[in-house]
Amino acid sequence: MSTTLIIILVVMALVVMFITVNYFRMKNAKPVETSKKIITLGNKNFKLALKKEVLLVDFWAPWCGPCKIIAPTLNEIAETETHIVVGKVNVDYNQDLARKYKVRNIPTMLIFKNGAEVGRIVGVKTKKAILNEVRSAVAVSGKPDV
Repeated sequence: MSTTLIIILVVMALVVMFITVNYFRMKNAKPVETSKKIITLGNKNFKLALKKEVLLVDFWAPWCGPCKIIAPTLNEIAETETHIVVGKVNVDYNQDLARKYKVRNIPTMLIFKNGAEVGRIVGVKTKKAILNEVRSAVAVSGKPDV
């Protein structure tokens, strides 16, 4: 065998091993404790929550690895950003809400201002990226409150 082929096989084996280890690490990650400032939303209280001036709603599921990754960021936003109300919708129990808002992938975060959807964030983002999206979505929809 040539040296190049051996190097390629070793690199491929390392990549497969890296992906496998990270998959099981993410799959077995412990759920993050939800901040007390995050509202658990469902069919019964979703309309009431929409009355908040700025609402960031995370559509998630307990089995979703990326949802586990973004949970600490949402906790931090809920704790530090007093002008943003953060809510979470478990798509396993609230499929009709996910369907109504056309949530196809999780995590998906919807940004509402005065009851109207003004923005959408799909996937894992940093705190800074989420806050920038919220600010720009709220500013585009009217007076910048955030």
